[in-house]
Amino acid sequence: MKYVLLSTLFFIIACGQQKKYHKQTDEEQASINSDAVRKILYFQNKLNSEFKDPESSPLPDRFRKDFEGLDFFMPDTNYIVTAKLQRTPDAEPFLLPTTTSRKSHEKLYAIAHFVLNGIEHQLEIYQSLELLDEEGYEDYLFLPFLDNTNGEETYAGGRYIDLKEPEGDSIVIDFNRAYNPYCVYNKKYSCPLVPRQNYMKTKVLAGVKDFIKH
Repeated sequence: MKYVLLSTLFFIIACGQQKKYHKQTDEEQASINSDAVRKILYFQNKLNSEFKDPESSPLPDRFRKDFEGLDFFMPDTNYIVTAKLQRTPDAEPFLLPTTTSRKSHEKLYAIAHFVLNGIEHQLEIYQSLELLDEEGYEDYLFLPFLDNTNGEETYAGGRYIDLKEPEGDSIVIDFNRAYNPYCVYNKKYSCPLVPRQNYMKTKVLAGVKDFIKH
């Protein structure tokens, strides 16, 4: 596996020398929110299906046989943000440490600037040089992050979000799509460590929660 702040929109329409301002109705905003929630639930169901499938699941057999589903926070559209991208085309490739002796070959693609929970944040987004030549991953971007839920509601080592290269200078980040590194479920995996500079000083109550082994 590798993935707007929904604010009220205003449309300004010039009409001669007069301007008329149109505000979205509550019904229109509810429709947008409902569509976003459907997409979040689809992501959750797809992830659960992957975990149940022995061909794609990171779970060892002893955990997968009784697996019913991952523990998610409730879908929350407040955790969908539109971030301004500060691209870094001249960034030098670097080796990102992992949970094993392997190092992941990465390049800083951009720095995302956004507001979440009333706080300004910036997170580094990476591009894997190892995946650039793989079919289906040409536009893949990797966003690992830490927040104040780590070690409590979520995995202590942080979580990941998969993204795709956008065409413009902004990118939508849906924290409801945050998932755990596979090494949380199975030590045979080598997972990139989340850089400390991607620590968010807030609680991100969205996405996958910590995995409790029974």
